[in-house]
Amino acid sequence: MRILFWGTPDVAVPSLCALLGEGHEVVGVVTQPDRPAGRGQEIRKSAVKGIALEEKLAVLQPERAHGAEFIAQVRALEPEISVVIAYGQILRQEILDLPAHGSINAHASLLPELRGAAPINWAIIRGYPETGVTIMRMTENMDAGPVIFQVAEPIDPDECASDLWTRLSEISAEALVEALALIDGGMVEEKAQDESKVTFAPRIEREHAKVDWSADAVTVANLIRGMDSVPGAWTTHRDAEVKVFRPLPLLDRVCKDPPGTVFETAAHDPAEGLLVACGKGAVAVREVQPAGKRRMLTSDWLRGRGAQTGDRFS
Repeated sequence: MRILFWGTPDVAVPSLCALLGEGHEVVGVVTQPDRPAGRGQEIRKSAVKGIALEEKLAVLQPERAHGAEFIAQVRALEPEISVVIAYGQILRQEILDLPAHGSINAHASLLPELRGAAPINWAIIRGYPETGVTIMRMTENMDAGPVIFQVAEPIDPDECASDLWTRLSEISAEALVEALALIDGGMVEEKAQDESKVTFAPRIEREHAKVDWSADAVTVANLIRGMDSVPGAWTTHRDAEVKVFRPLPLLDRVCKDPPGTVFETAAHDPAEGLLVACGKGAVAVREVQPAGKRRMLTSDWLRGRGAQTGDRFS
């Protein structure tokens, strides 16, 4: 089939490369316009555009993916199906219906659970033992289309969101290739989602990433893992923001001080970092990023007098 690929960030690259590697005819790529990025605000192309240029594919970069001019550009490419992976805009039905076989999407959850912008983050934050990838037919309603293919994947107890993103992006690529083979062979039995089982994974906002030390140690650790590495779970120390990473929940550690209290600085054991009291148990924080500094081992921060026993995170 003639495929029009829609995608923007790094996580979409494995899927585009898988399609090309399987010999599919990718007639073009739709990606977000070049944007300023980094401290110098240098104009940068998307990761998907970089691959498209290397492969000499046609590239479309509309500010908004609709309108007569854009529709004419898509029609000129004569796609038979659109494949959408983390493109970055909600697409109208007239765009989704342009190819003869419509449009499909890979979503990083086992739909109908975790519809929305941040399914990987919320799966970890909420303590899910597993998640996965769903290939679905796209409709105007967000992540609500019928399921074509699903793959379940366990979440490791110490796995953070950025690690799971990397793993699921590779699994998504494999699932996408399988789904396209089923579609091309006329062997798909699309299954409507059970609306009674829908849950949502909203876009991560700054307030979501603030650590509530009054929660139990497992809940605190799940939040920290789910926010790693972007945006990074944060707390305050001596009136300055500190991001915290690589937590280890310790439900058997007891501290009589209020939640958020640093009750042990394990400089003698860099693997354990520092221990922070929670509503129940404690969390060992093994990496930190103080305001304006790089991410570092907690042991390095402690040697620089970053925190002391009795200090309070809030």
